[in-house]
Amino acid sequence: MATLATATEKKAQMSADEKPERKPQRGRVDDRFKIFCGTANEPLCDEVCTFLGLTRGQALVTRFSDGEAYVQIQENVRGADVFVVQPTCHSVDQHLMELLLMIDALKRASARRITAVLPYYGYARQDRKVQPRVPITAKLVADLLTAAGVDRVLALDLHAGQIQGFFNIPVDHLFAAPVIIDYLGKKDLHDPVIVSPDAGGVERARAIAKRLKASLAIIDKRREGPNQAVAMHLIGDVHGQDAVVIDDMIDTAGTLVQAVEALAREGARRILACGVHAVLSGPAIDRIKSSPLEEVVVTNSIAVSDAKRTGRLTVLTVAPLLGEAIRRIHDEESVSTLFV
Repeated sequence: MATLATATEKKAQMSADEKPERKPQRGRVDDRFKIFCGTANEPLCDEVCTFLGLTRGQALVTRFSDGEAYVQIQENVRGADVFVVQPTCHSVDQHLMELLLMIDALKRASARRITAVLPYYGYARQDRKVQPRVPITAKLVADLLTAAGVDRVLALDLHAGQIQGFFNIPVDHLFAAPVIIDYLGKKDLHDPVIVSPDAGGVERARAIAKRLKASLAIIDKRREGPNQAVAMHLIGDVHGQDAVVIDDMIDTAGTLVQAVEALAREGARRILACGVHAVLSGPAIDRIKSSPLEEVVVTNSIAVSDAKRTGRLTVLTVAPLLGEAIRRIHDEESVSTLFV
């Protein structure tokens, strides 16, 4: 990995013309290469399987009347290299438990290697103690996955990069920046400026701004509590420019709307937003609809229901990115070269 100052920039600096071509693979005849999924995002898993030319592994995932989860792997996995695609999104606890049970079932069925593919890592925001007597839940989840028997983790845009260090097993950390950059590069943006909604996202925004040859602005924000944010003022110039707010996730959209209001006050010409993970909980959709946002770009790392798909929401697929990474892991090839 490169130095901390350049790692994200190297990963983000990849246009559609430069990145490795990710065409669907020919059908593979390999009884020891299998992909399973829980109920969190079955369409994404099916897209990954289509990209790889595989058929999704057969597994029964259901619940007893009291809500207790039940998993049964319904095909032979002895000696197989198995990948379980399961974002731990809403309902977080249910989907996390499904993932743990699937890993345990696969381990007891003598799978050779089990890789947990986490397009979205739940509890990632609880990565440190910010108050007395609180848990570090992101670390606890890492311990649970390891104890269940996972051999490797493939994650997409972790909220905090240091979560990789919570595991004592290999972690491949992918970034959706190339997918977003490719999309924004095809937009007719006038004098674009990339905006970080807080200080923590500056490195991500700077890397994307550099690739798009855009300027950079930062929102000075203070958080008053969980899911609450107040934008203070803007660092940088957006007057008469097309502003694109970049964040790793959009949850209640409180941070996003505060940033958008600040940009509108400063005279931005158009305002767009990009977030990798479309959590979209609570009042998120209503806030987006009532804001000056022209478009909100997200990925399908989390399944977006039809009820949330407003005219302003554009969903990009990360299936080719995940599929290529899965293929490389199975074939023992470099994953880092996806971003070089």
